[in-house]
Amino acid sequence: MSFRTPDPLRTLILDDIRGAQKMLSGVARTTAMEGSRYLSQLVGSPVHFKCENLQRTGSFKLRGAYVRIAGLSPEQRAAGVVAASAGNHAQGVALASTLLGVRSTVFMPVGAPLPKVAATREYGAEVRMYGQVVDETLAAAQRYADDTGAVFIHPFDHPDIIAGQGTVGLEILEQCPEVQTILVGVGGGGLAAGIAVAIKSLRPDVRVVGVQAEGAASYPPSLAAGRPVTIETAQTMADGIKVGRPGDVPFAIINQLLDGVVTVSEDDLSSALLLCLERAKLVVEPAGASPVAALLSRPDAFEGPVVAVLSGGNVDPVLMQRILRHGMAAAGRYLSLRLRLADRPGALAALLAALSVVDANVLDVGHVRTDPRLGLTEVEVELHLETKGPEHCSEVRAALREAGYTVMT
Repeated sequence: MSFRTPDPLRTLILDDIRGAQKMLSGVARTTAMEGSRYLSQLVGSPVHFKCENLQRTGSFKLRGAYVRIAGLSPEQRAAGVVAASAGNHAQGVALASTLLGVRSTVFMPVGAPLPKVAATREYGAEVRMYGQVVDETLAAAQRYADDTGAVFIHPFDHPDIIAGQGTVGLEILEQCPEVQTILVGVGGGGLAAGIAVAIKSLRPDVRVVGVQAEGAASYPPSLAAGRPVTIETAQTMADGIKVGRPGDVPFAIINQLLDGVVTVSEDDLSSALLLCLERAKLVVEPAGASPVAALLSRPDAFEGPVVAVLSGGNVDPVLMQRILRHGMAAAGRYLSLRLRLADRPGALAALLAALSVVDANVLDVGHVRTDPRLGLTEVEVELHLETKGPEHCSEVRAALREAGYTVMT
């Protein structure tokens, strides 16, 4: 199946994706398809995970990067390639270049997580740290390409990149031929566009739905306008899909083929990441967990069987710690409280005794004695508690109030 895209954009067809699949044989893994009993019960039909978080380099990005670089001429390969990324694309380009014997330079923002910087170097790229935000890093990489003749490898806005990502769609049909809905995270749109071409070419009855973070949702206004629209700010923990403007090439495809784009909150994302870790034993980054977030927030919205594409698993351990705490709070399993006590011996022990009665596990206790809002004989205590769910949180608050404490948060 083919369709029109604006000139001078090349039309992407199923044969491109099949060619990419042959090219990737022995390079990219055919990643596992795992069932989720918990989500299947929640949704009322089978739910499966397409585990691209277990792909080489930890995400689907290797697929597109390899196909793009493999398609360069000998002269272009000799000039080397350059990319800009804070994580997944950097690692995909680095490994693909090394496998193909091409010199690679990757620009990364100064604040990029150290594990991702180290992995990019270990895959063989020369890493240059530049800029505080990805836009500054991207501009530096493009200047480097202009100055040196290196080929700039865009993370999503090129047909070869999209063809490589589309091989995920072919694998889904091979592993789960009964699928009725595919959920996939959307940033620039390369993965969703590639999957949409593969699926709609072979199974037009299957729905392909994109998922974006509410704070970085550039596709809904773009689809409404019929052209890529730049959003003013993009704020989300899901850095893998934090893109302020859709790519021209993927937008042309998504505008025609995708069955819709839904958005999810930060609470949804953190709860989904926690679920993947606890129930599926899978480490997934927030962007990769976005399809799971859509299922948790809209369990009745998607016809099953459903395949949720877990697009990546590269999450910084420090960020993981914060997200898990956020996810526990969103699930009612982590509770922060502030209250005031009389500043006298035994007051804190009495408070902890009251918490033990309702079986709340105290994780951390903080004291404030110098706040001008406090009385001369008062102390403010901040508590971080592990709880068993929303009902238990309400029980804890009620028990503290019954014991005479004023709960401030």
